[in-house]
Amino acid sequence: MALAGCGSLVPGGSGGAAPASPGQTARAPARPAVPVASVQQSLAPRPGDASCLADLGASGARFDPLPDTYAAPGCNKLGTVQLMALAGDRAPLSVANLGPVQCQVAKAFGDWARFGVDRAARQILGSPVARIETMGSYACRNVAGTERLSAHARAEAIDVSGFVLADGRRIVLKRDWNGGDAATREFLRVVHRSACKRFGTVLGPEYNAAHEDHFHLEGTGAKFCR
Repeated sequence: MALAGCGSLVPGGSGGAAPASPGQTARAPARPAVPVASVQQSLAPRPGDASCLADLGASGARFDPLPDTYAAPGCNKLGTVQLMALAGDRAPLSVANLGPVQCQVAKAFGDWARFGVDRAARQILGSPVARIETMGSYACRNVAGTERLSAHARAEAIDVSGFVLADGRRIVLKRDWNGGDAATREFLRVVHRSACKRFGTVLGPEYNAAHEDHFHLEGTGAKFCR
């Protein structure tokens, strides 16, 4: 795709090369180098992107669409958005430390935040959620301990580490999954089960030690919940 994109680019500028003087050999003007990211950002959006962006907007989320980029083999940000806020039942929910997210994953995240997290917090803890804290989304890296690229390398995963309630309480997975009071532990397990209904892969503190401090929320396809 990148090679095809290169073929369609024409360097800008209103002037041309100066004519060669007698006895001189005319040389083609130097073509400026085009960064790889710029080439890829010029590619046309995929047909499904507009529909997803419309659905995400209709959900009440605030976001900016981002240009497509390729960072390295297997690492890309295609059809991604930058989320600023998500809709709750009564007030917007802010999101901390979140980078580019693939649109379908962002839509699933927004639905989970409203219908799974915010409502569970009000019902179990007596306060709505004000902020969801994350450990990021896009990262060009492998799955820990393997040579297989992570879904983070395609901006298709979000790591959630905690929640801040409107009444000021802060719930942190690493501390509260097993160490919180009964209501807090119940809340975390309810939102974990809710995530399993909306995302393809959900990994939490009971999966392995690498996930003791966060929920890994990935994709929207085949289900794997631990």
